[in-house]
Amino acid sequence: LWDAGQCPIFDGELVVLAPAGPKALMIGVDCETGKVQWTTPNPMNWTMTHSSIAPMTFANQRVFVYFGSGGVAVVSADDGSLLWTTDVFRIAITVPTPVILPEGRIFCCGGYNAESVMLQLNNQGGKLTGRVLFRIKPEVFGAIQTTPIYYNSHIYGIRPSGELVCLDESGKVLWASTGENFGLGPLLIAEGMIYVMDDDGTLTLAKVNEKAFVRLATAKVLPGPE
Repeated sequence: LWDAGQCPIFDGELVVLAPAGPKALMIGVDCETGKVQWTTPNPMNWTMTHSSIAPMTFANQRVFVYFGSGGVAVVSADDGSLLWTTDVFRIAITVPTPVILPEGRIFCCGGYNAESVMLQLNNQGGKLTGRVLFRIKPEVFGAIQTTPIYYNSHIYGIRPSGELVCLDESGKVLWASTGENFGLGPLLIAEGMIYVMDDDGTLTLAKVNEKAFVRLATAKVLPGPE
């Protein structure tokens, strides 16, 4: 039995959740009253994953992107209507959140020997469509838990080997932290610095760049597992 790992998101006066049950893929709930304001149908019968919802703006329309058990869904932020789905990326226990890139691109990744996929949304006569731009083999890049970060036209993430890697927008690995293993690697970027925590509670500070992994400092900040 697995607990839920999804984080709700707040959108104005609504909190948006993806229960992915038989009655609703996604719901928008009024924060003050608790009343459901809109419901997204789930004709695919997808179930909930650990992935959270990602907000996105495409073709002047605000949408939500979600990794369900059967694929990727794009939902209208206005009324919860289901705009587009695809099963080209599907992992029943996905954890990372969709990574939103400029120009309607969505980077999809997961662990457990799943490949990564870059999707491209298109607007054809007011109808949302999508296609696969490229795929990345599992041994090249995947992410078991930590959502990769898109920063300065590059993608930084922890692949299943525990290495921190930098990808360009075409999916090419520019560098990897060979010899530096961060486990599941909680990761953030702030003011040009990468902060990554390994499994024993050691925090590493590295420089953001596209040429090489440059470790600046480490410190033991948490006790780690007992």
